Amino acid sequence: ILTSVFSIFLESNHAPSGLHEKNIALLTRGFIPSPTRDCDMTPFQGYIHSNARLSKCRSIVLLSHCLIVKFPQLPHFQTSTPPQPPHSLNFLTFAPMGQKKLIRFAEIESFPNVFQYPKEMKGKWKDFFQNEQPITLELACGKGEYTIGQARLFPNQNFLGMDLKGNRIWVGAKTALKEPLPNVAFIRSHIDKITDYFEPGEVKEIWLTFPDPQLRLSKAKKRLTHPKFLRLYQQIMPAGGYVHLKTDSPVLYAFTKDIIKLYDLETVIDNDNLYANTVTDPVLLIQTHYEKLDIANSNRIHYLKFSLPSNRLPDNDKRLKEITLERESD
Repeated sequence: ILTSVFSIFLESNHAPSGLHEKNIALLTRGFIPSPTRDCDMTPFQGYIHSNARLSKCRSIVLLSHCLIVKFPQLPHFQTSTPPQPPHSLNFLTFAPMGQKKLIRFAEIESFPNVFQYPKEMKGKWKDFFQNEQPITLELACGKGEYTIGQARLFPNQNFLGMDLKGNRIWVGAKTALKEPLPNVAFIRSHIDKITDYFEPGEVKEIWLTFPDPQLRLSKAKKRLTHPKFLRLYQQIMPAGGYVHLKTDSPVLYAFTKDIIKLYDLETVIDNDNLYANTVTDPVLLIQTHYEKLDIANSNRIHYLKFSLPSNRLPDNDKRLKEITLERESD
């Protein structure tokens, strides 16, 4: 991962003015376009701008400006040749991860409302929020539109958004700090670790707003309404706690309805076309980035609200797998 577009100069015997020579070994393959991945890319003879600052992130070299590399021998790969720059050099440009993402990763480290894998917060969220109000948790929150939207509507309640993507969390966390919204915080973590961060009954409600529907049958267990996850939710919610699903995926919607029926859960609201009629609940009018994209091209939004019992869900997972296979293999 590099912080800016970098240039590779081929078949040159002279470094451009203002540059000095250094040896650079780029040991990662991930940033190299696929036609070159089987080439021997090391060692390189490199030239780096004298003002560039180097830092290491895992096995990847980061540069604040640009990297210019000259191959000792030209590896075999195909590419289009852009217009030649000065010094009559053959010029290739690769576009790696943008500098913006790396800046955001660094910034959330200092944000007081972002917690990363926060095992130390289990049972202590009331200390952060400085009140005894229950928590509404949005999982796979992305940029946190629902977390932020609900926090604006209900300033006397507490809201947490959780996602693994730090650059997405940055958007919601930055908004909450700017407004400010003291009743908002974010967790960066894998969702299957939620029992490490909350005591039983510490979370009142869970929102799943446009989560990845995991359309491949082999990945059905990764759907956030799968019983594997519902059993985790039970461990941090009171008996009868509500789970909300808002999705444009008819597959995920039908899958979740099968679970509600098979595991005998209580359905509170089942709406297969949310905006077909006038929506009066302001919470349901909040729209996420992915809702606006309508990735599934379904032209409708499905909404389910159901409750979880106090007793652990029965082991009907094998039957669920059979039902899912019958439904989704058509």
